[in-house]
Amino acid sequence: MQTDFEHPVYSKNVVEFVTVAKEFCVWLESTLSLPRRDFVDTGRKMLPLLYLKASVLPKTETMLEDDFLEKFVNEDEYQQILNAVLVKMGPYNDYLEVFTADMQRSVEPLTATISENLADIYQDVKDFLMSYRTAVTEIMNEALIELIHSFEEYWGQKLVNVLRALHEVAFNGENIDEENDETDPTEDRRNTDDWLISKMQKNWQDDHEEDRNNI
Repeated sequence: MQTDFEHPVYSKNVVEFVTVAKEFCVWLESTLSLPRRDFVDTGRKMLPLLYLKASVLPKTETMLEDDFLEKFVNEDEYQQILNAVLVKMGPYNDYLEVFTADMQRSVEPLTATISENLADIYQDVKDFLMSYRTAVTEIMNEALIELIHSFEEYWGQKLVNVLRALHEVAFNGENIDEENDETDPTEDRRNTDDWLISKMQKNWQDDHEEDRNNI
């Protein structure tokens, strides 16, 4: 193993991504301590910056014959993040998904959740950070390669989808404070009649019903 400070993993773009990624993880790890409005507003500012910094990461060549990387975020930690965001977002956790291959084959609106998508992003970003902190150039390099690949193929799209959902929550004209919730998001049976996603689905169905009637 070597430490080569001329290697791209020590470049300005990578260091800046690491800085933002740390803030992103701290934000999610502090979810339950934040009022919903603060959580949403921080996310709207954090996610575009994370996307920007990921977009300019340098691509490198593999340095290890065995490219296996240790995974640090276990199932319990993943579930803790997911559940925390689920509780925090409450009735605003679900949103209509439009950027998915399944949408092209579906006649019904598809839904996604802010909590699951943020937990997925957290898992990839946190795993990268934990590998990066080893300060072993070869491991850092492999972690960077894996991060860029997962960003391009996986969590980059999830990030922009969640940003769209958070923007809607922030500017939907409703009082989104938690004390106004009428349901408990942790209960298995939930009355979702007044949830944002239910309203959006109903509007979607009404619009399509009107279109069919006009044919």
